[in-house]
Amino acid sequence: MPMIDEQIIMGKWSEQVEQRKEMQAKNNTRKEKLAGFFFDLAKLCFGGLVLGNLTPLFIASDSSLKWEGLICGVIATYLLAFSANRILK
Repeated sequence: MPMIDEQIIMGKWSEQVEQRKEMQAKNNTRKEKLAGFFFDLAKLCFGGLVLGNLTPLFIASDSSLKWEGLICGVIATYLLAFSANRILK
């Protein structure tokens, strides 16, 4: 009878190991997706705020450069990219 108990215990243990590996794989996928989301937000902030505020330099217009939007865009881009990097670690 002890042989049957060992097989049951080992069967449960191997199932638990497989479940743990599946959970780790799911958590890694979640982290990668969330970090990718933050990197995409950083790209959007950079494109929308930084490059959008630099366009008066390249077109002949009378409007001046808006430094507030430019600085906010750089800070937001940095913070979002930094957050994404921290999530991946």
